[in-house]
Amino acid sequence: MAKDMQRHFVKTTKSRTAVFKKEIVQYLDGNGYLSWSAKSKKYMILGTNSPKDGLVPCPSCKIGELMVIRSPTTRKRFMGCSNYYGGCKASSPLLQRARLRATKTPCMECGWPEVIFRYSRKQKWSRQCSNFTCKSRD
Repeated sequence: MAKDMQRHFVKTTKSRTAVFKKEIVQYLDGNGYLSWSAKSKKYMILGTNSPKDGLVPCPSCKIGELMVIRSPTTRKRFMGCSNYYGGCKASSPLLQRARLRATKTPCMECGWPEVIFRYSRKQKWSRQCSNFTCKSRD
């Protein structure tokens, strides 16, 4: 039984990791590294700062991208940086009860993405900066 279980595990070595990195180098950025996932039984790229749903580059850290995130505990939406675990704490709350669409156009004042929102179908769509402390929101 023990020999049968050992057959399913891959022993990771530096040379084996280097081979995989060379094969998938086009998907990695400077912070990416390769990790073996025992649950899904495959190598995964971790630590990359190029999310699929990023809107604009983060004006604070210049590494990550700002994107709309929903908190798993409170279920509230906010705008945050994808480089949060790398040390960037840029975030701003969003409107909760409004129908909201984030755009990829940056604000002229601060560089954060603009959002389009409305509260009901009778209202017209309004545009404003997603940064809560931006001067253009006054």
